[in-house]
Amino acid sequence: MTRTHRKTLARPAGRSAGFTLIELMITLVVLAILTMIAVPIYEHQIEESRRTDARTALLELAEREERYYATNNAYTSDPADLGYGTAAAPVAWPVTIGSGYYQIEATVPDPNLAVPSYLLTATAIGSQTADTDCQIFTVDSTGVETSYNAAGSVTTDCW
Repeated sequence: MTRTHRKTLARPAGRSAGFTLIELMITLVVLAILTMIAVPIYEHQIEESRRTDARTALLELAEREERYYATNNAYTSDPADLGYGTAAAPVAWPVTIGSGYYQIEATVPDPNLAVPSYLLTATAIGSQTADTDCQIFTVDSTGVETSYNAAGSVTTDCW
């Protein structure tokens, strides 16, 4: 009978398999730096998507006001007239929209004015208040879109 011999691979002397502590620490530092860059960018993108929800809700509310005006020759500040709530379950302004990051409200000045008008407002609530650049969005009956930052100043970055 013949014997078969296996060759074994020899490791270099003094070197074991695996990662060194230095290699692991460098990997952790790189991971920490990437996380510090990625998390704020991600949070900013989330805030912007919530802004889109608020703007969309205001524009939809403006369409509802215009439909109501076309039928009744007046604007309304009653949420039920605009499709929010029902006669059995009425709601009052402000109405929380979407996932609960903005509240919208319709304000109609004196309906006896020569030129009827409305002002629609979306205000950040909850964790969205951390978005100090775009706290309040407004749309009026002439279609003017305005946004305000946390200091109450008009900002052009939001619409």
